[in-house]
Amino acid sequence: MTARGNSSPALRHRDAGSGPPAAAGGGETDDEVCRQVLRILALIGDKWSILVVGQLRDRTLRFSELHRAVRGISQRMLTLTLRQLERDGLLTRTVHPSVPPRVDYALTPLGTTLLDSMTALADWAVTHRHEVDDNRRRYDAAHPPR
Repeated sequence: MTARGNSSPALRHRDAGSGPPAAAGGGETDDEVCRQVLRILALIGDKWSILVVGQLRDRTLRFSELHRAVRGISQRMLTLTLRQLERDGLLTRTVHPSVPPRVDYALTPLGTTLLDSMTALADWAVTHRHEVDDNRRRYDAAHPPR
């Protein structure tokens, strides 16, 4: 994405059909680009997807290794997350013929392109976590539950 003040259609949502083509000759309106980007961000912004991609950053892992590494995720949620990441081309699933079957997961080249952005976001969260917590406390004190 682009920095604040730039004209990325993903950062400035318009009413349906009101935007000019996002790219010369591309034929896509800003609204079409926005919808596509929001669908992708919903996936890669999901906490489980972020954690799975993070675990696969350095090596290929089996399902059971991922399940142990991503604390709190159920087997079903891990299965759904892996399936969606594979569908989007962010990881590969390799089944090895053995008894029991061995299944390995690894990031694709497209999946590895997420790592820098995810690391930057995680670094931002670490740097600003105390400030965010302080802001939440101040807000909660000024706006008690009704």
